[in-house]
Amino acid sequence: MMERPILDKNLDSDTFKNYYYLKEELINFCKNNNLQSIGNKEELTDRIIEYLETGNKTFKTHKKEKTNMPDIITLDTKIENNFVCSERHRKFYKEQIGKSFSFNVLFQKWLKNNTGKTYQESIEAYYKILEDKKNSKTTIDKQFEYNTYIRDFFHDNKNKNLNDAIKCWKYKKSLKDHNRYEKKDLIILSK
Repeated sequence: MMERPILDKNLDSDTFKNYYYLKEELINFCKNNNLQSIGNKEELTDRIIEYLETGNKTFKTHKKEKTNMPDIITLDTKIENNFVCSERHRKFYKEQIGKSFSFNVLFQKWLKNNTGKTYQESIEAYYKILEDKKNSKTTIDKQFEYNTYIRDFFHDNKNKNLNDAIKCWKYKKSLKDHNRYEKKDLIILSK
């Protein structure tokens, strides 16, 4: 088994693409090489690939557009532009839905993509999202590879524990290519 290469400025971009690096490692690389170190994992990865391939230190500024948060939120209030999950929003939803309410990823996306709809419609969407989650396998965004791996590991290995899953994950991310769970990853448990 080849060791995962150290992430430094001499690394070939194709090699970099074939291995898993933690977001913290990507941030450290960016800071050490005077690259912009903010953004999600996908943005950091793209920035590093561009730097490794071209030497460019592209800095993109993210202008946050102002949100027009209402003073009072009611069921008839329209969802504002550039929705941000705030404590005021959380309080409103907990009052309407109950203490179990949480801003799950799918609901956050729904809110950001449905400006102008009412908060009543958002509550209906929340319940639909919960129902859909119960009835089907949800898609986990690309940047959450660990979560996807662990879910797929347990789907295939109901008799294993979290320590087994983590050991397999660590083994998998040290390998070249993808980080999706495969039955053959269990080989590390016998070592």
